[in-house]
Amino acid sequence: MSRWVAAIDQGTTSTRCILFDRQGKAAAAAQHEHRQIYPRPGWVEHDPMEILNRTQEVTAQAVAQAGAQPGEVAAVGITNQRETVVVWDVRTGQPLCPAIVWQDTRTKDLCDHLAADGGSNRFRDATGLPLATYFSGPKIRWLLENVPAVRAAANAGTARAGTIDSWLIWNLTGGPAGGAHVTDVTNASRTMLMNLRTLDWDERLLAAFEVPRDLLPRIVPSVDPAGWGSTRADGPFGAAVPVCGALGDQQAALVGQVCFDPGESKNTYGTGCFMLLNTGEKLVASTQGLLTTVAYRVAGRPAVYALEGSIAIAGSLVQWLRDNLGLIRTSAEVETLARTVSDNGGVYLVPAFSGLFAPHWRSDARGVVAGLTGYANRGHFARAALEAVAYQTRDVLEAMRRDAAIDLKSLRVDGGMVVNELLMQFQADILGVPVVRPKVTETTALGAAYAAGLAVGFWNGVDELRRNWQQDRVWQPAMDRESREKLHGQWLKAVERSFGWVS
Repeated sequence: MSRWVAAIDQGTTSTRCILFDRQGKAAAAAQHEHRQIYPRPGWVEHDPMEILNRTQEVTAQAVAQAGAQPGEVAAVGITNQRETVVVWDVRTGQPLCPAIVWQDTRTKDLCDHLAADGGSNRFRDATGLPLATYFSGPKIRWLLENVPAVRAAANAGTARAGTIDSWLIWNLTGGPAGGAHVTDVTNASRTMLMNLRTLDWDERLLAAFEVPRDLLPRIVPSVDPAGWGSTRADGPFGAAVPVCGALGDQQAALVGQVCFDPGESKNTYGTGCFMLLNTGEKLVASTQGLLTTVAYRVAGRPAVYALEGSIAIAGSLVQWLRDNLGLIRTSAEVETLARTVSDNGGVYLVPAFSGLFAPHWRSDARGVVAGLTGYANRGHFARAALEAVAYQTRDVLEAMRRDAAIDLKSLRVDGGMVVNELLMQFQADILGVPVVRPKVTETTALGAAYAAGLAVGFWNGVDELRRNWQQDRVWQPAMDRESREKLHGQWLKAVERSFGWVS
């Protein structure tokens, strides 16, 4: 009898496999980091084979930890760092180049060139996205133009391109021996190549980016009972297990937080910070710098859409304090250091390391420290870093309020940074709404498990998933309105000073 659903959570800095039971609780988990490769300023790469190897390792470790027997894992769900692009040879299964990561900015000139004819919102009506280095389509175009092996394989018809979900699903379901080349609709919606209304690759967009259709995967539902193939019978599960659920990481967190009704919202605090607001089957066009994206799609049903605010630097800002400045030895120490001071001492840190994402979308911005005086110390820097995450979240929430005319009553939170109680309290203070942390904070992996489990009937429907969700802690706002607005006003002044640094 099936006891678990396996979720493979392939993130920006590490890969995890978690086995979830019917109550949505983790029965076993394994995690392994992979290298961050920075060959030039603004370039960020991953090794696709390293990611694949890490996926195989953590899956075997999680299965062994649970003592899972053949037949006890019902299905496999995938969630992944979005927008990161892999191109490989379909005959050999070998990558043709390093993966270009979502944070990479090498496509700025290409995006500027495309924006010269129609502006940065040239394709927004079809895609819900502005022209930006963030998205996958420009990355594929860049590889075709600049990597001879990619161009040669594309001309020969042997190249396959996709986001990390495509790469993993293709390998899990057979690789060169007939693996399925698919991508789920949420990942496809982040390429700038898919039309949000047709949920298919758009010929006008393919022509504009000069990307051949046969290079791209087939777009499939996030929850797909038909599945896309199975793992090898001699693999870590000890049996062939269907791969039938996939979601981009932030959409997976929305599902894991059971935000199935319009108006429900979550914020994930990871390497970056991502807030999604469920808008139901209604496609809401943003006028406030947000992204319109697909939240999820169940096979045979209409797509559910969302507004998203994407923040490039959140948890990675703490890593920067640790690795580049040496202010802390471990990421967990940032809260202790920040608590050595009662406020930020007038210091504001704008982490525009590779530009600013929502709601500003300024690729010309760069990081700024403002408000420095001789009074400032290490504690103020630590506090300013945590506050920067909360301020950026407020900027996104304000944009959502204007776009969707929805006044949020609370914010559900997840991700690695939600263990930082100082940050969570300041987040509630600067938003003026309660911040709610669930008992299961690994909601990204949980969302992938829910997608696969729903596909095979491991869970009967969303009502059962709602019953699984449990509240762990709530932070209530404790700051008066005048103080809140004054602090946020100073933050906005600092943000303005980051603009226009790159000419």
